[in-house]
Amino acid sequence: MNRTIYIIFLFFFLLLLQVLVLNNVLFLGYINPYLYIVFVFLYPLNSNRFPFLTLAFILGLSVDAFSNSGGIHGFSILCIAYIRLFFIKTIFKKHEPDYLLFSLRLETFDKVFNYTVILTLIHHFILFSLVNFSFYNLSEVLLNTIYSSVFTLVLYFLGRFIFRKKLT
Repeated sequence: MNRTIYIIFLFFFLLLLQVLVLNNVLFLGYINPYLYIVFVFLYPLNSNRFPFLTLAFILGLSVDAFSNSGGIHGFSILCIAYIRLFFIKTIFKKHEPDYLLFSLRLETFDKVFNYTVILTLIHHFILFSLVNFSFYNLSEVLLNTIYSSVFTLVLYFLGRFIFRKKLT
């Protein structure tokens, strides 16, 4: 599939999945999956980060527009999109010449797991910190972060397992 078509399809699929299905899931009163951050995980690496950061921010603002959340999704996904390259260099030991060949499907599960867990926890912590916007509710922020991160990661890895392609 053409790379541009893949990115457009991924963008709209994750946006519609988040706003039509996952925003209506509220498990135990405060656990909500935010699967739209998978866009950050799956976006191809490139030395020019501006289009990626722009698309990530637009995706976050689109989720904000549908959920009346005032920009917190846009800010939190932009933060993890910005620091993604640092974690790819740190966890996967990749440098600029390796960007064209980089794919999460080709990496070991432990590295992919660490990468997705770290970015998901950072995203959710920023998101719930902005939702509560107070240090008095720090325990609630941490509980929401942990539980929603676990739920998001279970859905991500379940989807990855179900829709994986066999490499031959």
